[in-house]
Amino acid sequence: MTLYGILSGTARSHPEKLAVVCGQKRYSYAQFRRRVDRLALVFQSLGIRKDDKIAVIHQNCHRFLETYFAAAKIGAVPVPINYRLASQDFIFILNDSQAKLLMAQPHFVSSIVGRRDVLPLLKNVILTEPFDVQWKDSRVFGYEQLLEQRESREEYFPKIEEGDIAQIYYTSGTTGRPKGVILTHMNNWVHAEGTILELGLSSNDYWLHVSPMFHLADAWAVWSMTKVAGTHVMVPYFEPKQVLEAIEKHKITVSNFIPTMLNVLVNTPDVKSYDFSSLRLILSGGAPIAKVVVRKVVEIFGCDFIQTYGLTETSPFLTMSILRDEMKHLPFEERLRYMVTTGRPFYSVDLKVVREDGSEVLPDEKEVGEIVVKGPTITAGYWNLPGETSKRIKDGWLHTRDLAVVNPEGYVTIVDRKDDMIITGGEKVYSIEVESVLYSHPSILEAAVIGLEHPLWGESITAVVVPKAGKKLCEEEVITFCKDRLAHFKAPKRVILAQQLPKTGSAKIYKYKLREIYRKE
Repeated sequence: MTLYGILSGTARSHPEKLAVVCGQKRYSYAQFRRRVDRLALVFQSLGIRKDDKIAVIHQNCHRFLETYFAAAKIGAVPVPINYRLASQDFIFILNDSQAKLLMAQPHFVSSIVGRRDVLPLLKNVILTEPFDVQWKDSRVFGYEQLLEQRESREEYFPKIEEGDIAQIYYTSGTTGRPKGVILTHMNNWVHAEGTILELGLSSNDYWLHVSPMFHLADAWAVWSMTKVAGTHVMVPYFEPKQVLEAIEKHKITVSNFIPTMLNVLVNTPDVKSYDFSSLRLILSGGAPIAKVVVRKVVEIFGCDFIQTYGLTETSPFLTMSILRDEMKHLPFEERLRYMVTTGRPFYSVDLKVVREDGSEVLPDEKEVGEIVVKGPTITAGYWNLPGETSKRIKDGWLHTRDLAVVNPEGYVTIVDRKDDMIITGGEKVYSIEVESVLYSHPSILEAAVIGLEHPLWGESITAVVVPKAGKKLCEEEVITFCKDRLAHFKAPKRVILAQQLPKTGSAKIYKYKLREIYRKE
């Protein structure tokens, strides 16, 4: 159950199968494995040993994929970092993870590479693109030059155990300081088996890496798609036209999108001019999705849709809204009702929705509780944070801090994060319910609902919305629209019109930042 074994096995069984498409680059599985093996030797030549950390600050690219597998071969630990973070965040994560090597694109790290005084543990830097003379340093190397200097040959590599750390992913810090989440080889391996089984992945699949590879919205597919000898197609980042063209050109069959991405795609003016006939499945995860967006996804892309839910701490999937066989013959609107739920428990996951005392809520789709989970895909804890680990993992159960209801068929629906729930006038209001109504407004492109301090009500419900292009919105009209569809105490007391909403590195709406912005106002 070690991750390099996934690649070596597929390279033996499918050596000529197309493994990677990245811009003009194309590699078969045999070619890809040779590059990975040379990179593993490069890492060793730079002093990287088992359990050493290799930080990665990079857009989606075949080199990112190679780093995942080369590190796994020698037992090193990749630390993928959100390239949209500020330099002080880079410095914190590099130091906190104790990274000895950094693999990056030059323009992301130009402000930190020369700062050896604040990065005492970082020994070497590998840059993947041409760099200027200002970078000339005995500890800065070019990626392709290093690979050319190394022959692919078998040398001694350490024994890797299934319980060894495979990666450390830092949370996006939406509720404060980023935490390093530990995932093991077994966590990833079992999760890969589960996705293959649940989603029917095969060597016929072409996966589009469009969500960022530093985030588990995409990174789980590194192992799953390789295990089935599927083809990895890279786009460096999310740009609507580039994504739509890639689906058509490369005959993409399956991919995972953050809901904000899907919302942008279905509202792209010429979206229906592209050929999506190759698509068999679209996954959505990372945040709840509005029913109106799902309806458009199914209509425009003409393929199956599955909503997923998970955490960095859970490798990531905990649920999928896969319809049971008897549900597939229901009318579309009834099927849609299940498709937009968070879903039923994922392969190998034990999941409960519990009250404060730990007892399970009634499966009546009304009583709200916290989702708690355990199983072989759950993190062992947080890097160097034993106190935080013991707070989140109790008696083997990870407490997700996500609030949900359960229906009689066992499908879970998240209603809010504990941190995002609003209490106004003593009443609990779940922001997701209000946002779903806002997304049904014909002139609203994006929406986020937050609670702001209020001297009388405790918290005041505030909606921050982005109008669709060419559309005008009026605060009073939006509030009335919500009151017509919700209990009045759930309707926003204030509507703020914005040009855009702040996003995390994984393209989720950044509510923590929104609260900070408007709290100051």
